[in-house]
Amino acid sequence: MYALVLIRYRRPLGDVLAATDDHRTYLRELHARGILLVSGPLEPRTGGVLLLRIPGDDPAALDVIRDADPYWRRGLADYELMQWVPGIGVEGLDKL
Repeated sequence: MYALVLIRYRRPLGDVLAATDDHRTYLRELHARGILLVSGPLEPRTGGVLLLRIPGDDPAALDVIRDADPYWRRGLADYELMQWVPGIGVEGLDKL
């Protein structure tokens, strides 16, 4: 299962930046496990986007990933979790 995650900051950017190192450490762990394919902040800096590949088809796995993110645990951001069924170009995603 692929998923898109839209992260929208709900606290001032200074508060978010104070937790960014912990957030990125968490994302690097997801990347090393093959779950996170790509991530990055929005411009202007109001949040970010994650592209995930989740083993299996359990939508509850998205909640687990969100719940472990330091931004979520510290109440710094809201998350929109969306299962995604890519069509054109899926072969390239499957190779990542």
